[in-house]
Amino acid sequence: MIGIRIATGLLAVTALTATTACSTSNQPAHTKVAAAAAASTPSAETLKPLLQQALPNVKGKTFTSAVVAFPPNVSALPHRHGQAFVYAYVLEGTVRSKVDDKPVTTYHQGENWIEQPGAHHVLTENPSRTKPAKLLVVFVSNTGDELKVDDPKS
Repeated sequence: MIGIRIATGLLAVTALTATTACSTSNQPAHTKVAAAAAASTPSAETLKPLLQQALPNVKGKTFTSAVVAFPPNVSALPHRHGQAFVYAYVLEGTVRSKVDDKPVTTYHQGENWIEQPGAHHVLTENPSRTKPAKLLVVFVSNTGDELKVDDPKS
């Protein structure tokens, strides 16, 4: 029951964040670096942090929300989000996703999914050749952890 209350609270904060476009200049270095690296590569997805806040009632955990933009016909590299719990909501367009050994699923504007801690995000792509896609992504992570770690190149 407590887990449901926490999840409901996080979703409410996420909705508030998305509608008010909150931001903070006190982003930790790992978030700034990820955003800068993503922004420097126009043929890849970009991550724009919205809000990052230590959870006051859960020691060692941080809530982070971000908008991830996918230009047309762009795929993210396979990756993991460490031990973060991840919630993704499609703000615009269409996104195809495959997590772990589950089947590829197509999500349209208004649809959402979650990723369990340690999950392997094998595929994330905007299948449209002409329209961009955007996700609101919420992470509940260990404070200080990287939010996205691409798979090593073979």
